[in-house]
Amino acid sequence: MKFRSLIAGLVFFLPLCSRAADSNRTIQADLNQVKGPRSMIWQDSVGAGRVGEGLRANWRAQLELCHKELGFTYLRAHGLLHDELGVYSEDKQGNPRYNWQYIDDVYDYLVGIGMRPFVEVSFVPRALASGDRTIFWWNANVSAPKDYAKWDALITALVRHWTDRYGADEVKKWRFEIWNEPQLSIFFEPPPGQSPRDAYMELYEHTAKDIASVNPDYVIGGPAGPGWFRDLIDFSVDKKIPLDFISFHPYGLAGGPTGVDDTGERLLYLSPDMDAVANGANRGLETVKNSPKPNLPIYVTEWSSSYSSRDPIHDTYFEAPYILEQLRNTEQMGAMSYWTFTDVFEENGPGPRPFHGGFGLINYQGIRKPAYWAYWFLAQLGPTEIKSSDPQSYVAKDNKGGFQILFWDLTDPIHGRVPGPVSNQAFFTKPLIPRDKGNATVKLSNVPAGSYKLTVYRIGYRHNDPYSRFLEMGRPTDLSREDVAMLNGLSSGKPESVSEVTVKSGFTTTLPLPENTVYLLTLSRLSAHKHSGSAAAGAK
Repeated sequence: MKFRSLIAGLVFFLPLCSRAADSNRTIQADLNQVKGPRSMIWQDSVGAGRVGEGLRANWRAQLELCHKELGFTYLRAHGLLHDELGVYSEDKQGNPRYNWQYIDDVYDYLVGIGMRPFVEVSFVPRALASGDRTIFWWNANVSAPKDYAKWDALITALVRHWTDRYGADEVKKWRFEIWNEPQLSIFFEPPPGQSPRDAYMELYEHTAKDIASVNPDYVIGGPAGPGWFRDLIDFSVDKKIPLDFISFHPYGLAGGPTGVDDTGERLLYLSPDMDAVANGANRGLETVKNSPKPNLPIYVTEWSSSYSSRDPIHDTYFEAPYILEQLRNTEQMGAMSYWTFTDVFEENGPGPRPFHGGFGLINYQGIRKPAYWAYWFLAQLGPTEIKSSDPQSYVAKDNKGGFQILFWDLTDPIHGRVPGPVSNQAFFTKPLIPRDKGNATVKLSNVPAGSYKLTVYRIGYRHNDPYSRFLEMGRPTDLSREDVAMLNGLSSGKPESVSEVTVKSGFTTTLPLPENTVYLLTLSRLSAHKHSGSAAAGAK
């Protein structure tokens, strides 16, 4: 407690006037050097806390915004079979009773806005559970089923209901993931006398067969900790059970507790490896490659810098370049589903303040965090990628003669900077003022001659960064409507600058680059009658 109090009093101030040792950067690209279609795995899917939260109006409004502006297709959430949805009960004689109304409410909404369920088959209704182990504020029962005949009937009936309601052609496009993190004891309690691994294989076999019995073309897979990858693959082959993908969850922490922050009270520590998530995800590729199913896709169905919904790192501008770095280096995955799109999320109960370290891209009041803008920047890139000299960048072109350049700095803000170890909860609840890292110069060659509108967007300290202002306000537990409007105004996505440039053959511009800053530059072709003919600095 003494150590914790001392750390809590530190202010982490990294002066802007102090220049880091890094040399200036150049992002160089020849627009005739096409790399190919841009990877869109980041857009495939996104996470949410639990299905029951999808009954709320603010959850839906935020999801619709993310779908519209960021392009997420699949939505994955816990608690499909939780008792709050009334899915399963039994009469006095023990006969099952099914109720699909609340699930239909959420899934009708998803399908209606053009999204699809990434169905996580979890957890067990209390009347079917073999034990009383629960997790989270909302008491998810993580015990194995006590009666597989009744479990099989429930899953089969539910999948048949979806097939009748939405049609087999639609449900064939869904994905069925059986359970969540069963390798962790907090998420899966086997029946007495059975090992967790054997119990999960039994659960997987029953559930996969139940789903496939309705339609063998449905897409089915399982969450396996990295140590269970090969076991599940071999088991599916030996038993001739469907296994269409493997899924698991890498996070960016190290040097502290592992698993889950189920109470929201653990001190957690950022890994000094700035590619920790990407490296964790990619380690599974070799295991799958050397298995009997070498082409099996890996879907990362959860990932973030931290596995706690009370970790302030999620609210900071640091999260934006961290996201881009991981996505840039995981393009061999089948999907990278960020956890989560919203702070309407209650694993540890309702959030105690507007910015409380929630997983979401958007906070409870609808204020978009820097993480949101990282995804928004990605969504502005054209579909064709151009080769770039800089690994922390994208250069792309669209189908209207426009070009986009996205680049970032990712610098470890903790290790080697302050006395340690320092927890995220101590470090990221103080101002994070970046050091100057010099300049970044963008050089494009073979740009088609003509006039362009140059728009520059930025994420960084006090740029689409409402959290820094929230810290200056003293981290209040409540915000007035005027405060919410003010913070929204500080995170509006408005460009830094808009100008017109006339290009003859190439384009060059130089921008200041403080630590952990992200830039997006767009060059949009202007028609002859839409420009004044003036030339801007940097065009040639």
